[in-house]
Amino acid sequence: SEYGPSTLKMMLCAILLLLLLPAPLCNTARPSCKLQSLNTKGYIRDGDIVIGGIFPIHYNKIFPETFFTEAPEAIYCEIFNFRPYRWLQAMVFAIEEINQNPKLLPNISLGFQIYDSCTAVGRAVEGTMWLVMGHKEPIPNYRCQLNSPLAAVIGGAGSCMSIPIASILGLYHYPQISYFSTVPLLSNKKQFPSFFWTIPSDEFQSLGLARLVTHFGWTWVGILAEDNDYGLLGAQSIMEELHKTGTCIAFHETIPINYSKEKINNIVEVIKKSSANAIVIFCFEYNLNILMEEISRQNITNKVWIASEAWCTSPNLLKKEFLKTLTGTIGFAIVHPSTSPNHLFVKEFWEVAFDCKWTNHILETKVKLCTGTEKLGNLTFTYTDVSGLRVTYNVYNAVYAVAHALHDLYSCYFGEGPFENGTCASIQDFEPRQLLHYLKNMHFRNNAGEEVYFDVNGNPPALYDILNWQLVSDGSIKHVKIGSFDSSAPPGQELSINENAIMWNGGHTAHPRSVCSESCPPGYRKAARPGQPICCFDCIRCSEGEVANYTDSSKCLMCPDDHWSNLERDKCIPKTVEFLSYEDPMGVALTAIAIISSLLPAAIPCVFIKYRDTPVVKANNRELSYLLLLALVLCFLCSVLLIGHPTVVTCMFRQIAFGIIFTLSVSCVLAKTIMVVIAFNATKPNSNLKKWLPNTVALVCTLIQVIICTTWLCSSPPFPVQNMKSQIGTIIIECNDGSTTTFWYVLGYMGLLAIVSFIVAFLARNLPDSFNEAKFITFSMLVFVSVWLAFIPAYLSTQGKYMVAVEIFAILASSAGLLGCIFFPKRYIILLQPHMNTKEYLMGKANKFFF
Repeated sequence: SEYGPSTLKMMLCAILLLLLLPAPLCNTARPSCKLQSLNTKGYIRDGDIVIGGIFPIHYNKIFPETFFTEAPEAIYCEIFNFRPYRWLQAMVFAIEEINQNPKLLPNISLGFQIYDSCTAVGRAVEGTMWLVMGHKEPIPNYRCQLNSPLAAVIGGAGSCMSIPIASILGLYHYPQISYFSTVPLLSNKKQFPSFFWTIPSDEFQSLGLARLVTHFGWTWVGILAEDNDYGLLGAQSIMEELHKTGTCIAFHETIPINYSKEKINNIVEVIKKSSANAIVIFCFEYNLNILMEEISRQNITNKVWIASEAWCTSPNLLKKEFLKTLTGTIGFAIVHPSTSPNHLFVKEFWEVAFDCKWTNHILETKVKLCTGTEKLGNLTFTYTDVSGLRVTYNVYNAVYAVAHALHDLYSCYFGEGPFENGTCASIQDFEPRQLLHYLKNMHFRNNAGEEVYFDVNGNPPALYDILNWQLVSDGSIKHVKIGSFDSSAPPGQELSINENAIMWNGGHTAHPRSVCSESCPPGYRKAARPGQPICCFDCIRCSEGEVANYTDSSKCLMCPDDHWSNLERDKCIPKTVEFLSYEDPMGVALTAIAIISSLLPAAIPCVFIKYRDTPVVKANNRELSYLLLLALVLCFLCSVLLIGHPTVVTCMFRQIAFGIIFTLSVSCVLAKTIMVVIAFNATKPNSNLKKWLPNTVALVCTLIQVIICTTWLCSSPPFPVQNMKSQIGTIIIECNDGSTTTFWYVLGYMGLLAIVSFIVAFLARNLPDSFNEAKFITFSMLVFVSVWLAFIPAYLSTQGKYMVAVEIFAILASSAGLLGCIFFPKRYIILLQPHMNTKEYLMGKANKFFF
């Protein structure tokens, strides 16, 4: 249904009231079942055309509960309310001003019929019937006062009264303009076709209040709403707007219209226990008054009360006992005008204002008498306070809107009218629906220079002042304008606030916080607490490689592959690029070792050439020795290729060069071993076998490795890559082997040659002493195989430049093992033990050094 539950309840009560109003048909009913007449009385001034008005001049502090099992208590107009009295005076003033304006409705006088609703729905409905029927006793579908047609009705004050009034007036198409009703339901033209307002709808107010809450960063908000259409629908509207902004509702409580101490105490307990410091209140002042009395009694402070326009400028809440509680309140108020009006219900107003009694009102002897000479200028109270003429301004505009619609109707020329066949309506005898047409299209600029018009839903331009309740030096509260809200402004610019002008509860200048959980700083993400609203969360630090670069991030974002999170996890920084460079201390050290080590095998041929006629040199195959020394020089130098920034060329060349050169070295060692075996077992000492076989073995073994490497290059060559996964926060620039299988084939083939050399040399270790080079070959192969066996786990367990360093170390260590074990003993004899470099000594038994 499009009606809210409170609306249906109100309309049902209105219908029941109409059915049970005093009429001849009711005379047969039992007196105990007959509702009392509300004694409809009003203030009347005759005119050619009458404008009706309904104002809550009185109110009851407490409304008794209705049980529907017994006759309800009579409604009494108890307390005189200065503020609505000023609204009433605004209507009278506007009508008098219009009657004196020769340009607006010339020769037409406006009158008025004003009725006091006493803030009771029943009285508002009966007053509406009185205005429509023109008679004290309501007679549906008849108007008894024919000489002065009713143009429109200005009222009622609250939405709970305007809804049943609009339901009645809509049946007869009488225009109704409310000055203080804001429920969005009244915008529904199907239900309320003749309703207009000079105060913006709660639809705009809810949007503005939500923007206000968001502006101050309040994400944990309480809602209090009075138990009627204004409160319930207003609360529903703002909750919808708050949910759109991600704000959570800490609690939502309903303020009873009929006094209930139990409900009031329950609301106060909820407020005390809640951690929400910002509380939005949709309620009229007279229903909020009792709740505030209990809140003040329990000394609940340090709360931010966010006021709807219904009580934001209420003077009745400016009591001394409320000052400590309500100071710092912030809320919306309709725009303040620059106009001021004055006159009515004079005797009662005078008695309340000056605390005196007229002689015909005296019930006691010891009372102050009213003389009529008292001066209003000497008073300072609600009525004379011109700082709060906001609703008054709405009443003033509403009267002028009706007058301008009547003027447009009066100015119509026959044949150019808006009705059938271009006809016009008569100003002396017009139908309500005809004036309704002109009111919909009315557009004028008032005396304050502001435009007044209605949109298709009967809404005026939505413009609010934002007020702050501030404690001044004399101990009273002053409403200070701190900003505004204009719904017609460009998106994002609707709200304007001067935060420096705000004074919060307790005299603080920094705005209080109202959150369920403190904001998560950058570097953390929000993790919702199970079973709680989304505004209640824990802050979880982002994982490595993830960042949250703003406050209250709902998730951490992965950094790009070439970036990594900083220590604070609030931004991504470029990863450190790592490779074994020539500038790196480790790279410098390894390069120096490789170059220096390469000089050693380069120097040995010089010694061999110089001592080429000695037995030690002659006892070895010099061609194989020179080839082996050349290969060792290249072995030491090829490790330098692994240092520096990897490129496509260096990645291809470093592994291929390493594989072929080391294979050549091991092949030479294998050839030397085979030569030793052939020399010992040869049946023909001068056979050519020992000349070409070793060289052939070295060539063939190396050629096989060349074929493997060529296949590697053709099928899946090595290439440089940026390894971003292996090491946290580091980009390792390395060579991808392309085909890992082929790489291990290269190493496996070298290992196979080394093992064969080791086995052959081990079997030849017991040859005659002059051929004991087999022992040193055995040791060299043992060192070679040991180094590369240790290399495999070390290589697989390291990353980055350390992986390259392990490979370089293995190359240098294995090369040094071959060089040291095979050639250093010979250099030792040649250079340091020349007496051992004789044929007799080598053939003798004095060569224990070699063991």
